[in-house]
Amino acid sequence: MPPSAPRPASGATTAAPAASPDPRTQVHTGRIPVRDLFPVIPGSPHPAKAVVGEVVPFSATVFREGHDQIGATLVLTAPSGAVHREPMHLVAPGTDRYSALAAIDEQGMWTWHVEGWSDDWGTWLHDAEIKIGAGIDVELMLEIGARLMERSIAEADGPASLADVAAVLRDETQVPDDRWAAATTATVRAQLQAHPPRALVSASDEVPLKVERTKALVGSWYEFFPRSEGARKTADGWVSGTFQTAKARIPGVAAMGFDVLYLPPIHPIGEVNRKGPNNTLTPAPGDPGSPWAIGSKDGGHDAIHPDLGTIDDLRDFVAEAQAHGIEVALDFALQCAPDHPWVVEHPDWFTQLPDGTIAFAENPPKKYQDIYPVNFDHDPAGIAHETVRLLEQWVDCGVQIFRVDNPHTKPVWFWEWVIREMTDRHPDVMFHAEAFTRPAMMQTLAQVGFQQSVTYYAWRNTKEELAEYLAEVSGEQAAWFRPNFWTNTPDILTEFLQFGGVPAYKIRAAIAATAVPSWAVYAGYELIEDVARPGSEENVDNEKYEYKERDWARAERLGTSIAPYLTRLNAIRAAHPALQQLRNLTVHWSDDDGVLVFSKHLDGRFTPSGEPDTIVVVANVDPHSVRQTMVHLDLAALGLEPGSTFEVHDLVTDQVWEWGDDAFVRLDAFVEPVHILHVRHP
Repeated sequence: MPPSAPRPASGATTAAPAASPDPRTQVHTGRIPVRDLFPVIPGSPHPAKAVVGEVVPFSATVFREGHDQIGATLVLTAPSGAVHREPMHLVAPGTDRYSALAAIDEQGMWTWHVEGWSDDWGTWLHDAEIKIGAGIDVELMLEIGARLMERSIAEADGPASLADVAAVLRDETQVPDDRWAAATTATVRAQLQAHPPRALVSASDEVPLKVERTKALVGSWYEFFPRSEGARKTADGWVSGTFQTAKARIPGVAAMGFDVLYLPPIHPIGEVNRKGPNNTLTPAPGDPGSPWAIGSKDGGHDAIHPDLGTIDDLRDFVAEAQAHGIEVALDFALQCAPDHPWVVEHPDWFTQLPDGTIAFAENPPKKYQDIYPVNFDHDPAGIAHETVRLLEQWVDCGVQIFRVDNPHTKPVWFWEWVIREMTDRHPDVMFHAEAFTRPAMMQTLAQVGFQQSVTYYAWRNTKEELAEYLAEVSGEQAAWFRPNFWTNTPDILTEFLQFGGVPAYKIRAAIAATAVPSWAVYAGYELIEDVARPGSEENVDNEKYEYKERDWARAERLGTSIAPYLTRLNAIRAAHPALQQLRNLTVHWSDDDGVLVFSKHLDGRFTPSGEPDTIVVVANVDPHSVRQTMVHLDLAALGLEPGSTFEVHDLVTDQVWEWGDDAFVRLDAFVEPVHILHVRHP
């Protein structure tokens, strides 16, 4: 002992040094780092979303030090507690990005994580092939392989037959090349790939995934005004349609294959500042006004317009729709006519101007004198709880889908609370955001709870615009934003439709119906109602402000309706599960600036038949021309080997062609402007 060190007292013992803490317990990074998990909503506390029946791509970055190989496993836990494990695959060498597809089969809140692990079998395969081939450490490498076989049986439920392979590896009476060959047959490789001995397993954090019912993603929507269905003009003026007369139109909507019927507001309409035909300020006696100017002496948001019927009539209408396989979606517009009961009962719910009047809605230069917007900074709790009360009333009538008018003009917190409150009580209730606004608001509304949203589709018309937009809506934002492609609405009649005739209507319908799982048309689309009010982008004699009498049977007799085309589109959607997915879209290339090409592919593991389902859509997006060009396909995205040939069956014309990586197309917009091709896999 050095002289400077103190001597222990007589009889004393030296205390053992305290155990050092394990540094692995003091860091967040696992032995095999797992990072950048997806799907998540970046920068948001809200979970990513999926629906029952959706095939979801999961991914993570997984890596380790050195050169040993690694593996990754996706672990999903369903709300029921069932655990699903999926092997993940390297996206591309050198990226460290692993991915897996998983089909979601249960509604509710899921959790998932990724396990990174040392792939001892893969490492052995790589090293043993080199060493045994070079005659280096041969017996040692074969013994390591034998032990891996035994570990697979003991740790990973590997087949017992692997014990026989281990015995061969240890059989020194056989030459090394034969023993190596026995351990690397296609069968043994598949067994070890399915039952790998894993080491250094490192799990990521748990990530939530909110899974909603299938209709939140997949649906064919049709809109009509019940007051117009059965309306008739008499010598004394118009007689309104009712829920009872509107029931007669339900079989026709169902026959076209639509499964959601959306109704504009069904409430009493204000008389003060009522709008007349074509949005004028001079209504005549008997003009019905805009349904979005809600509330009068007959009641507000909890009342039904007396011309339409009663609550019981609505229940009967909903039941009739359900009997035809259709869900009814109600418009929910939180705004009031000047004579809405709230104006007297809750004047603090509105913005009072210095002159004592209440501010009406404006979006300069547009003015909506027949509507008072609600001010959500005045009694926010009262407004929120009243909103839930109203929604509960309509849910009690059998309605589970609400198309929310202008949600972007209300605070985001309000919708977050209302949607959570309603879906906690009624998990099948859905909210569709009519939010034609800036991207940040649209995306945030989806993140806080809206199950669906309208999109910019109506204004994406060129090949370049459409290709970019399809890639956008089917990409990362599909983890929270579910698009519904509306072809038109009562007040959206784009120039493309105004001047494109029947070809334009077919083009827009075909792309909407095949590119995304939810699409929509407004009544009259099938009749090519393409005349706009001068200086506007909406139909002349807009149904928002007047009754519209349509003769569906006459149009069908004359062949002027494209209802058969819409019917065919919905039948194709129903028959092909690839079209009921969003995240499986790939944009391909054509040599013509007027020809759009995209595909939807679904692996056979996820189809009812067990066969892959692949649709290729080739659309002439110029409704005024004949286009012919070469298209160039990424066959890997179709589940095919590059360079292979295959048959494609046009589901519109019933023609069949043989295609490959490159194919010639000719699309006459005046005959059939769009190919919808089913790929017949070899």
